[in-house]
Amino acid sequence: MTAKKKKEVLEEIENGEIDVVIGTHSILQDNVKFKNLGLVITDEQHRFGVNQRKIIGEKGKNVDKIVMTATPIPRTLALILYGDLDISVIDELPPNRKKIKTFAVPLSMEERTNNFIKEQVKLGRQAYIVCPLVEENEDIDAKSVLELFERYKNEVFNEFRVEYIHGKLKQKDKDKIMEEFKEGKIDILISTTVIEVGVNVPNASVMVIQNAERFGLATLHQLRGRVGRGEYESYCILKYQGKSETVRERMKVMQETNDGFVISEKDLELRGTGEFFGTKQHGIPDFKVANLFEDMGILKKVQALSIKILENDPELEKNENILLKKAIDKKFSGKIEI
Repeated sequence: MTAKKKKEVLEEIENGEIDVVIGTHSILQDNVKFKNLGLVITDEQHRFGVNQRKIIGEKGKNVDKIVMTATPIPRTLALILYGDLDISVIDELPPNRKKIKTFAVPLSMEERTNNFIKEQVKLGRQAYIVCPLVEENEDIDAKSVLELFERYKNEVFNEFRVEYIHGKLKQKDKDKIMEEFKEGKIDILISTTVIEVGVNVPNASVMVIQNAERFGLATLHQLRGRVGRGEYESYCILKYQGKSETVRERMKVMQETNDGFVISEKDLELRGTGEFFGTKQHGIPDFKVANLFEDMGILKKVQALSIKILENDPELEKNENILLKKAIDKKFSGKIEI
């Protein structure tokens, strides 16, 4: 936005002349002041850090919050399990959407993958190829957008229209490329995760993710969601390297399900939940015995009992709760007020 237009909008937000504000992370800036903020809806929740979600909530008093995501980050899923968040689930696809067929293949299967892309483009479809890097980096063994673009445009896919896009391009250039892709003027788009959200091209039927082991499960799921948006059978091909058990587990869950909650649960199992009073969004919680999945039944009983205790003795002043209060005080000293 121009400085003049931005100033006008900021004044109208502060004066309460605007009822609903839709914006990017720019809403987090100090100069965005609300007259009486009552509700914050965060879309694509995994794109916001803990502190960022805290900042927007503090722009009002007792603000209600809704977070939306196709794949809840592990920390959020754990908070749901602990009863700190209510949850609503939309567990069906929009009309006419087809399940995306997902295949995890080693990097050695590049020629076969490329032949499949050619077949789809010849049928009139379009394809995304996503890389973890913009440019080559000798310290990182992973494919880059610019490296692939040169080879694919001039050699592998020289019979098709190939273009690239990444976050370092000027906004007008990115908009132009995406518009041409939507209009079918580009057959194959090589990209970073800049196309992860907000891109809708119904004719695109193939998503190839290079070095899939370098992306989180939530990002893989979001990227996969860029295809399968039209009437055509769609495919997601995860090209990975590495033979570790974790890599195999992550690729396996992506192949077996299109359910964002199942994917998030697996992410939670593999990565851990992170801190509940801090900013870490991953890492193993400091349970000495319990496991969030294997002991879910017991944890649910404990949750119900905790709610009952708080209803009957919110300050934990009764004799039977004195030791409990001391234990909580010791464990969470400095993090919460007792």
